[in-house]
Amino acid sequence: MPTSFEDLKVLKSAEAIADSVYKSAEQWNEFARDVVGKQIARAADSVGANIAESFGRFHFGEKVQFLYYARGSVFETKYWLNRVAARNLMVSTESQKYASQLTDIARQLNLFIASLKGQRSGEITVAKTLRENPVEYASGLPDDFPNILFDESDLAWLES
Repeated sequence: MPTSFEDLKVLKSAEAIADSVYKSAEQWNEFARDVVGKQIARAADSVGANIAESFGRFHFGEKVQFLYYARGSVFETKYWLNRVAARNLMVSTESQKYASQLTDIARQLNLFIASLKGQRSGEITVAKTLRENPVEYASGLPDDFPNILFDESDLAWLES
């Protein structure tokens, strides 16, 4: 599990799409930016914002709920991409590329949600502690071990 939300692959993908969509919308005329541009930019930004908020939530149910919100924002963004394509505001190959990337994000979110649910139900375990492999201990003495550890001369110094 990543240690910060910035490390999440799905968030990085969402941010890249949001920034790219925003830059495309900046090029449109004022009316198109006002009607569609603001909506698609907000929807695309909302995907990443909800993923980040999910990461910051403490309770399991809230984490999953915000990932569902992110997934909903993915489909809202796809809706606006359809409007953009229908109004010829973007080259169709570009809008199709974004739609494909958003589909990938939806899949990643589904896997992330399933992973969280699996952890919750105990189906997936996450290592929380460092564990080392057990060491084999010899329980008997080796065959060549002497019967006497110390003879009288070894212990003579104790009597002085």
